[in-house]
Amino acid sequence: MKKIAVIGAGGWGTALAILLADRGVPITLWGYDAGHIEQMKTTRANDVYLPGVTLPENIDLTASLGDAADGAELAVFVPPSKAMRSVAENFAKTQPARGMIILSCTKGIEQGSGLRMSQVIAEHLPENPVAVLSGPSHAEEVSRRMPTAVVLGCREQPVAQKLQQLFSTGAFRAYTSDDVAGIELGGALKNIFAIAAGVSDGLGFGDNSKAALVTRALVELMRLGETLGGRRETFHGLSGIGDLMVTCFSRHSRNRGVGERLGRGETIEAITQTMSMVAEGVPTARSAYECARKAAVVTPIIDQVHALLFSNKSTRIAMMELLGRELRPEED
Repeated sequence: MKKIAVIGAGGWGTALAILLADRGVPITLWGYDAGHIEQMKTTRANDVYLPGVTLPENIDLTASLGDAADGAELAVFVPPSKAMRSVAENFAKTQPARGMIILSCTKGIEQGSGLRMSQVIAEHLPENPVAVLSGPSHAEEVSRRMPTAVVLGCREQPVAQKLQQLFSTGAFRAYTSDDVAGIELGGALKNIFAIAAGVSDGLGFGDNSKAALVTRALVELMRLGETLGGRRETFHGLSGIGDLMVTCFSRHSRNRGVGERLGRGETIEAITQTMSMVAEGVPTARSAYECARKAAVVTPIIDQVHALLFSNKSTRIAMMELLGRELRPEED
């Protein structure tokens, strides 16, 4: 490719820019904050979101969407989920080439509409092929070339294969799938369960507690995910159980960290005020709760996380209510 645009200069966007820069392709990394972009130009680093990692020389930086889109053959979208619609709308105003591939790497569900990120993008860029990427891929490790594997989803096989070749490196292995819905839902819903796993840590519970919680979270993820259009086998893969495990157990997980602080007695308001990066599980908990109610799907863990975040429910009461639910066979 002659040029790739990465739309979003947070930690994950920066990590993806570094990954793609290693392929020798000119990269333009866009961020909405002009001051932050100027700082990155000076330091050749993203000290706010990804400290300690140097930006390769073939990464250009801009606060202009038009400059980012100009001449790009691929646009990698990585804004926060709550900003995806406005970013896609503004990007569409740059009139990108119809053949430009749009790759969504944001993990979330839009509040109110219940739309996945690729669906939001497609509403504003209907002439462009849209693909998605998800899997166990913390920015801190990807940017330092630590090995992992992800899955790329696209209904157009030639596009999926082109992206697979581009993203596969010695430390980053990409698989393909046509289950776009399943890939996105796995990546979005796991963040909610990571908050619950963090609450377990904050309350001082042990390994048994967390293993049981994560196992039942996978059951719930599949139950809601299948109802919303994903395939069961996808949730057994990298964007399902793979991403669920890493975000529930990793020290890098912002969502697990939010839950741990909740478990220790902090309020969600106090927690979010001290965070520079978005914990996507917080807005996604509201969106998923709305989707589950509309679809009449039983989601006890999502319900309790929603109550913790938006109704100031006690973490100990939430855990007690989960354990005190009506007894039933495991397959239910």
